[in-house]
Amino acid sequence: MTTSLDAALAELAARRPSLIDLGLDRIKAALKTLGDPHKNLPPVFHVAGTNGKGSTIAYLKAILEAAGKRVHVFTSPHLVRFNERIVLGGREISDTALIDVLQRCDQAVDADQLTFFEAATAAAFLSFAEHDADYLLLEVGLGGRLDATNVIDAPQAAVITPIALDHQQFLGNDLATIAREKAGIFRNGAPAVIGAQAPEAMTALIDAADKVGAKPFVHGTDWQAYRERGRLIYQDLSGLKDLTPPRLVGAHQFVNAGLAIAALGAAGIDFDDAVISQGLMAARWPARLQRLTKGALVDQLAKSAPEGSELWLDGGHNPHAARALAAALSAIGERADSPLVLIVGMQANKDIKGYFDAFEGLAAHVYAVAADKQNAAAPDAVAQAAISAGLKAEICASPDEALTRAIAAHHGEGAAIRVLIGGSLYLAGDVLSTHS
Repeated sequence: MTTSLDAALAELAARRPSLIDLGLDRIKAALKTLGDPHKNLPPVFHVAGTNGKGSTIAYLKAILEAAGKRVHVFTSPHLVRFNERIVLGGREISDTALIDVLQRCDQAVDADQLTFFEAATAAAFLSFAEHDADYLLLEVGLGGRLDATNVIDAPQAAVITPIALDHQQFLGNDLATIAREKAGIFRNGAPAVIGAQAPEAMTALIDAADKVGAKPFVHGTDWQAYRERGRLIYQDLSGLKDLTPPRLVGAHQFVNAGLAIAALGAAGIDFDDAVISQGLMAARWPARLQRLTKGALVDQLAKSAPEGSELWLDGGHNPHAARALAAALSAIGERADSPLVLIVGMQANKDIKGYFDAFEGLAAHVYAVAADKQNAAAPDAVAQAAISAGLKAEICASPDEALTRAIAAHHGEGAAIRVLIGGSLYLAGDVLSTHS
């Protein structure tokens, strides 16, 4: 019997194909063998989209917990520990419990040859079915229609965050096609809560909701959320809420928080403004424009860079996310006139130039590093993409070396610098695990 979680995960990876292979037949057969645990879950909020899924789930979790509810959560990928993916009643699953449920699933469905994600999803459903909670927040892994999580017959609500071009090799090459894949989580009679979208994605989502008999609850039509005098204003047909601003940084977080509030309202769950504000202030979601305040890199910055220099971390990795990130950093820069330096590593299958396009005229310099993961783009490819986007760039062996060079390059100027490490959740996870 395996006693180490790392060993259990290695065994699972060895026994299951690691490639993405979308489809529902394998997961349905596996769940049937396990006694259909997905049919014995608390009410489910099923969340799909390209950007903002994790933040929206973080707000949902924090608001529900502020109201005294016990909440299960399934998200992916993890940043530092696999246990982050499965939260049982507010706490990450323990190593012992995770080893147990992974091995039980592995033994029960060996012949089905699930992918690694499918096996993890089956283990999560089994865990959730065996522990009491009031709600389950379930994040789609990839797409929606053929994702392993898409076995829920009657969700409390299906939620779609903003959609952008990403994973085109699996989902399609235009926003409408991708939106239809995401809309595969809609169900007859259940709310389909739709966040801010480009027009072609919005049209496809509303059409998909109508076709399956879902109940669309649409940003800009049925609800809206915006910043006014530093507050979050949320409004729908039931009235207006004047709320504390969300804890997470950036104008886009006002819309993500609004989407969480809309999802609760569409599901018939109404909390008073004080409870919602408490949740908005409590929400946490690491590596989403996170200001780092401790660790070796922060110590290095404090020791060698001008006073007031800042270190930020973000895992956004597509042009849509980069534009939101650039807008947030620009707003921060208006309050503190500091040059922005990027330390970036990305996966080879991402639109790297499109990411850097968002920072043209904003970033003073780019230091390209390797994201410590299979299929990472070579630093020279990252640097060349930055140069193609009109930015100055050079290659570094590590974030540590990049920060050293950034500090040295701006030391004589005397002004504080803002440093963003980003472009990859894998890189962000590495920074959190080794430097904080």
